Amino acid sequence: MNALQNPSRRKFLTDSTALLGGLVIGFYLPATGRAYAAGINPAKYPPDAFIHIAPNDEITIVVNKSEMGQGVYTSLPMLINEELEADWSRIGVESAPVAAVYNHTHMPMQLTGGSSSVSSSWEQMRQVGAVARVLLIRAAAAEWGVPEGECHAENGQVIHAKSGKRSGYGKLADAAAKLPLPEKVELKQPKDFKLIGKPTRRLDTPAKINGSAKFGLDVYLPGMLTVLVARSPVFGGKVKRYDAEDARKLPGVHGVYQVPTGIAVAADGFWPAKTARDLLQIEWDEGEGAALSTPDMFAGYLELAKQPGLVARHDGDAEKGMKAAHRTVSAEYEVPYLAHAAMEPLNVVVDLKPDRCAIWTGTQAQTMDRAAAARIAGLKPEQVEIHTTFLGGGFGRRANPRSDFVSEAVQVAMAVGKPVKVVWTREDDMQGGNYRPMWADRIEAGIDKDGKPVAWKHTIVGQSIVEGTAFASFMIHGGIDATSVEGAATLPYLIPNLEVELHSPKNAVPVQWWRSVGHSHTAFVVETMMDELAHLAGRDPVAYRLDVLPSASRYRGVLQLAVEKSGWGKLPAGRAQGVAVHQSFDSFVAHVVEVSLVDDRIRVHRVVSAVDCGMVVNPDGVRQQIESAIVYGLSAALHGEITLEKGRVMQSNFNDYPPLRFSEMPKIDVHIVESSKEPSGIGEPGTPPIAPAVANAVFALTGKRLRRMPFGKENLA
Repeated sequence: MNALQNPSRRKFLTDSTALLGGLVIGFYLPATGRAYAAGINPAKYPPDAFIHIAPNDEITIVVNKSEMGQGVYTSLPMLINEELEADWSRIGVESAPVAAVYNHTHMPMQLTGGSSSVSSSWEQMRQVGAVARVLLIRAAAAEWGVPEGECHAENGQVIHAKSGKRSGYGKLADAAAKLPLPEKVELKQPKDFKLIGKPTRRLDTPAKINGSAKFGLDVYLPGMLTVLVARSPVFGGKVKRYDAEDARKLPGVHGVYQVPTGIAVAADGFWPAKTARDLLQIEWDEGEGAALSTPDMFAGYLELAKQPGLVARHDGDAEKGMKAAHRTVSAEYEVPYLAHAAMEPLNVVVDLKPDRCAIWTGTQAQTMDRAAAARIAGLKPEQVEIHTTFLGGGFGRRANPRSDFVSEAVQVAMAVGKPVKVVWTREDDMQGGNYRPMWADRIEAGIDKDGKPVAWKHTIVGQSIVEGTAFASFMIHGGIDATSVEGAATLPYLIPNLEVELHSPKNAVPVQWWRSVGHSHTAFVVETMMDELAHLAGRDPVAYRLDVLPSASRYRGVLQLAVEKSGWGKLPAGRAQGVAVHQSFDSFVAHVVEVSLVDDRIRVHRVVSAVDCGMVVNPDGVRQQIESAIVYGLSAALHGEITLEKGRVMQSNFNDYPPLRFSEMPKIDVHIVESSKEPSGIGEPGTPPIAPAVANAVFALTGKRLRRMPFGKENLA
């Protein structure tokens, strides 16, 4: 099911108890929602916020996370149904409205990010299913006049074995909804799981195959105009003056409007709006951003990396350790800005009325976007309704801390005075979006006579992604943005003298989280330097890592499994292997990569991956996400870069910012470590280790160290 099939769905759900009977999940219970957000016992969490049982036994699970390809429309219903014991073949899914009852369990907002959807919902969703099951059993027991303990739930029915009575959930839901919530429910032990841990087909796949799935671009409202905005070619630029005479003359164009982000063209469809926008004559005040160029910025960053920064980690005395080291090595690293490059460009539909606002978009940050829309429109948050559509990729871009694309769309709607669909072309977002920061790093490290690391000094230079946002108060401490140093300040290796420092320069380029956030650059630096130390010590890189990892570390399990499954060291001539291991979002991933050179270019033939993400809900989903993360990380490692010249982004689309091509796709083998720990993140952890594993393999093959990305620019002849 999808909200866009019926714009009045919310009102329908609020009335549906009377209309249909049944246990309705999908409307906000204000008091209960606020209590839960304040931290009530999850056993008291109302199931009617997440489950709608229709009289015909069809069940709809309302999911409070955004589905952008990562599989939450399957994994979260699996958590609920493990305890609910419904008929899985009769379960459907829809997106949740914005309400406190749907807040992330770790923060007071509705948000999808940080690879936390399953881990944050692990107990909450099972509690929801268990409470609903208990209520249904109690309703049946009361109707039959039998002890509750003699009844059990199975495949969407409550059964009383002694009498042979049974009843479907649909017939019991209305009575169950009237019962008081139980004080406590017992959850299944892992040994009793029937669904969790089993490969399960995704519930959203049929709709995506048959074309019925609704993405933001699929939304159409009566009287709606399509709008494209001409934005400054330089970050921070402003309109000085413009001439729209030619644009207004085009058939289908309804108006041209100045909005805070630029000049908006409203038309009957995309092509009239795009053609008219191209005819605009705009003079821009480009501001200080016009002075930015990538070579100069890297030069400045590398100079800054030689200076003392804010200390993020300090163990022992790195300076003394370096002086006492038997052998030392130093290296400088450069990684560029990166675009999110999702397949579906940004788009927002806004229907703004004097007393309400309805928004349809693929967003990861419903609470923030609703608050921004309300502030701009002069409404209360509860007067703004956000319909979350399927997302054609997010990677963090659609969780913008400043709600940039939603804010702009509301501003456009205010100017136009009609329902609007604001569409960003791929060029718009790639040249005027938000990026993974560029980074320059410097490491000095030393080993003792036995080859063990004794000193390590790592200086990181790059923009903060949370400064100036609502996240700064708890993610920046002592001037240090935790996302800038994650994976570097938290490296696991036993190094007695270790220091990690940070510089956070500012400029006009907007930056934001990108798949795996800070780990996307720190893993590359840390894991290639560990490989250098292994080579300096004359050791096998796998044995070296195992020697300097803590004995009880979960890093060891994934590293050993990946190496075992890869046939480490058994390769045909002309090929080499590289390894990297990293922890992010509480999950551990190791990659072993097999490469060769084809026409002096890197060819990745095979990736063997091992992952420890705690207990697994859907093994198919885990494998899909690791494969996806590898492809995303390989695209960046081999090709990805956003460069600036006179403040302008030089890349525009997939022709000059290419994702991995089919012809470049390696064979991927994913192996999952069995674990009894609670689930941890899986959407992002596969990305960080892939670039260093490739770089280490290239060194094993050619003897050349890769310290800059993308690798495709390197001369390997």
